[in-house]
Amino acid sequence: MKGRNEGQQRKRFATSLCLVLTTCALICVYYGIFFKSAFKHESELSTVEADEELILKNFRNGVSERKKYSLNVDNINEYLDHENDTIMSKQQKTFKHLESSVLDVSVKTFTVCDSSLSELIPCLDRHLNSHLKLKLNLSLMEHYERHCPPPYRRLNCRIPPPRNYKVPIPWPASRDEVWQSNVPHTFLAMEKSDQHWMIVKGDKVNFPGGGTHFHDGADKYIASLGKMLRYPHGDLSNHGNIRTVLDVGCGVASFGAYLLPLDILAMSIAPNDVHENQIQFALERGIPSTLGVLATRRLPFPSESFDLAHCSRCRIDWLQRDGILLLEIDRLLRPGGLFAWSSPPAYRDDAENVQIWNEMSDLVKRMCWSVAAKEGQTVIWMKALTNDCYDARPENSKPPVCDPDDDPDAAWNLPMKACISGLLESKFSLIFILWGVCVCIEYVLRLFLQADMVKLRLLGSFL
Repeated sequence: MKGRNEGQQRKRFATSLCLVLTTCALICVYYGIFFKSAFKHESELSTVEADEELILKNFRNGVSERKKYSLNVDNINEYLDHENDTIMSKQQKTFKHLESSVLDVSVKTFTVCDSSLSELIPCLDRHLNSHLKLKLNLSLMEHYERHCPPPYRRLNCRIPPPRNYKVPIPWPASRDEVWQSNVPHTFLAMEKSDQHWMIVKGDKVNFPGGGTHFHDGADKYIASLGKMLRYPHGDLSNHGNIRTVLDVGCGVASFGAYLLPLDILAMSIAPNDVHENQIQFALERGIPSTLGVLATRRLPFPSESFDLAHCSRCRIDWLQRDGILLLEIDRLLRPGGLFAWSSPPAYRDDAENVQIWNEMSDLVKRMCWSVAAKEGQTVIWMKALTNDCYDARPENSKPPVCDPDDDPDAAWNLPMKACISGLLESKFSLIFILWGVCVCIEYVLRLFLQADMVKLRLLGSFL
């Protein structure tokens, strides 16, 4: 019993000692910042005092200055002013010399490109791709991805604006109309006239808010999605639970435009395909959008960036290559994120669409997605919240879970992978461990420091 008690006492002593040393180290780090600033302040004062002593020494030893000034207290201040004026004069001369040296540097100017290049998009020039004879897989939409030219084919000139370019109409008026001269194209107005994408009126282009799937307006369509999900008052934001949206195949981005009043920020993407200039119109309207395509490379966003992904008649084959495109959407959705798909297979009963629907249902089931709502021409799936479904899948299930070495946040110019990106609990467990460590450290420091100071400097930095 004595030996056991001694062992327990040693353990308690070792634990207490480690706790005290850790606390002392943190306190030293905490107060070291103030000591460092104090030492720095003292050194600055010492430097100033040394400079003053040097000037006084020069005053006492200067032969010529003794003739100009008598050695009394009143003249000391006068002499110090004289010395300061001399120093300032030297500094001004040095500054003027440096200024003249800078002015001598010649700035290279870039000429303006030819007016025919006013709509050139760097690294997305399909004409150049053809000229360079790049071997791109058209069936995989690889020709819509970025392909930058070699250095000798790059242009070092400024892209000119279109003719008769005007200052863009400011937001929020730009949501509904833009200057036609800024985007001088009317193809979409004629091609999509029955779907109310856009209408040309005089020198402006108007946007009624329609789309391929929502002819009556994006606002009514957005409200219908909220009602499908049984959110209060049909508000798709659901009191801030949905804040970021990825709109794939966005057209002129009217869906994203009508999400902004709900405090939902949408990133609208579409390729420079037969619906050319659609992104140009979206940007002119002031809506966050970019040229992008689900093809062979990951979209340039980290994992779990979006609360909802949307595809309305986007004409994407989600079943190709073992569902690799839908797995990219899975990578970008947060746990419990939603994917809204409005497409004929969701409601038509002909043989072809029924087969597509069955195969899609099987794919999302193996990805551990579940149906959140289905009504009319739209279905909304929800991504898994935990690992329970992944762990319950049979061995060698497809699509597989990505290797632990795969970084789901790495996205720039990297190929897509036909696998489920990462295990959710592995990320959350690390967060919980860090949280626990922070709480323990805070509890220890509260014994020695003021609670408000600890919350401000410790929890504030971590949370």
